[in-house]
Amino acid sequence: MRRTAFPAVYALLRVAADVADHWIQSDHQARHKAKPGAEGHKALAGHVASYTATQAVALAAGNHLLDLGLRPRSMLAALALSGATHYLIDRRWPVRKAAEVSGKGAFYDLGGPLGGAYLLDQATHHLAEGVAAFVAVRD
Repeated sequence: MRRTAFPAVYALLRVAADVADHWIQSDHQARHKAKPGAEGHKALAGHVASYTATQAVALAAGNHLLDLGLRPRSMLAALALSGATHYLIDRRWPVRKAAEVSGKGAFYDLGGPLGGAYLLDQATHHLAEGVAAFVAVRD
């Protein structure tokens, strides 16, 4: 395992996720990705495709420039995990349900969509990216 690469890989995935979520994601995708039916899934699929591509570029560049020694299959597995969990989290209902079950429902509702809901969404993404970083550095 390339344990020393973990902090760099996590940072690369996190920075790329922030860029993808806040700069690359279109307004249409942001407004429609959680809607039910084909419209929501289509908007979310486009967002997750650009999100995963952004993370792939960051991870590949970081691997090369920082000489992290990551294996292609581990990087692909990490990107697949990050993309899949991002898709699920961005449907919004899983985070809302987890908040309700864990007693954080009032916090989720605090401050509207950019309050508690956004903070719990981001915390869940950070957790998933941490696991993805671990997958990327394993042998």
